[in-house]
Amino acid sequence: MKIYKSKWFVRFARKERIPDAKLCEAVQNAEKGVIDADYGDGLIKQRIARPGEGKSGGYRSIILFKKGERSFFVYGFAKSDRDNIDESDERDFKDLAKVLLDTSDEQLADLIEAGKYQEVQCDEQAEG
Repeated sequence: MKIYKSKWFVRFARKERIPDAKLCEAVQNAEKGVIDADYGDGLIKQRIARPGEGKSGGYRSIILFKKGERSFFVYGFAKSDRDNIDESDERDFKDLAKVLLDTSDEQLADLIEAGKYQEVQCDEQAEG
């Protein structure tokens, strides 16, 4: 499973001090079928705990998810800032999922080279 984060999400995670290990954990849970919200068409929402706290008051991440293949963190927000994404956001993210989840490795390499996405680094502990 390859995990990526969008340029926007990189800034969000840095600002909120969300380490890659937490992103790896969220995707690993999804791989096991533990998904907080499944919008269909490769779009899911996973909760991420704030450092030193639980998930309930933490962050929500919008992930384009293709089990066993690849995932893209594309949007995140604090539960205290927003309850959920709206229908327009959901539609836009599903459209993006249709494109990104089926990109070729070469196309994905071009997106990474252009700085639009970056690979999430999962260590062995996070993968276990």
